[in-house]
Amino acid sequence: MDTRPAMRRTLSVRRWAAYATCVWTLVGYGTLKLYWALGGTALTSSAPLPRSAREELVAQTPGAIAGHWISVGLVVVGALAALATVRPWGHVLPRRLLTVPMWIIGCLMVLRACGVLGFGFVGDVMVLTGSVHVDPSDVGIARHLSRVDLLLWSPYFLVWGLLWGTTAWATPVRRPPVRP
Repeated sequence: MDTRPAMRRTLSVRRWAAYATCVWTLVGYGTLKLYWALGGTALTSSAPLPRSAREELVAQTPGAIAGHWISVGLVVVGALAALATVRPWGHVLPRRLLTVPMWIIGCLMVLRACGVLGFGFVGDVMVLTGSVHVDPSDVGIARHLSRVDLLLWSPYFLVWGLLWGTTAWATPVRRPPVRP
């Protein structure tokens, strides 16, 4: 049984969630997107994307590179938003401005991981078991992408989505100061 006061437990959950979300965002997704934006190619051929988008990613088209730079910018904004929930400078922002996007992003990431938005655990298992029709010329790549997504991308997005949700949930309600 945890004997710490409730306020201290809440504070540690808040901090843990915010910092974990920030690190997961920067180190995992941010690093990969920055690497791709700078011309790196690792994991591009295994990205769970429609064929045309994956081909643009592998070919490093200007549109794909621009998309990576936009993602890097969004990663920085997201990391700062997570930190804003626990840092003094973040208290100037309205709570809803932080938590509503966090809830939305967290839900979308969990839905993506589960397969509701296309790729994800359900879709990957369906491809691997042959429950869904895949064009015979694409069976090999579809199964490869499903295995990579099942073992790498879907778990990553599931954890990331849960972290965003936990950060939003743990963000305290900020009460305006009482004036005498």
